[in-house]
Amino acid sequence: MNIGRLGRITDTNVETIRYYERIRLLPPPPRTQGNYRDYDDTHVRRLSFIRRARALGFHLDTIRALLDVADRPDQSCAGVDALTRRQIAEVEAKIADLTRLRDELVRLAGQCRGDRISDCRIIEALSPPVLSPPVLSPPVLSPPVLPEPVPGMPARNRP
Repeated sequence: MNIGRLGRITDTNVETIRYYERIRLLPPPPRTQGNYRDYDDTHVRRLSFIRRARALGFHLDTIRALLDVADRPDQSCAGVDALTRRQIAEVEAKIADLTRLRDELVRLAGQCRGDRISDCRIIEALSPPVLSPPVLSPPVLSPPVLPEPVPGMPARNRP
């Protein structure tokens, strides 16, 4: 099958498929006599695996590790469990961040009185603080350094 069909079957952009090939997540397919990529069902399964793992938030390096393990079915799954638990911890951290974000937005929305924009507490909270210009001290001027007179030469305009 060609790359367009693979993309439609797996709901993946053609450029994304090429990217996964370049970074070696997806093995390069054999080429036809016309030099077109010729994908098969193993590519469909592997790309579907990658897409599902991405949908679950796994990073590409973790997906690579998962694929390496998946390619060796007789191996222990302890590593997969560890990678999954690490992903769970990341998801929980994101949930905590999003909860804080929601709480802050609710707090801001609660301050809205529906008045004029000039009195809007939401706009005020989103705007950067107004910084007063720095107070510049006048420069400290040092007296000029005059060269030492050269013995035997008249000093000109010396104070």
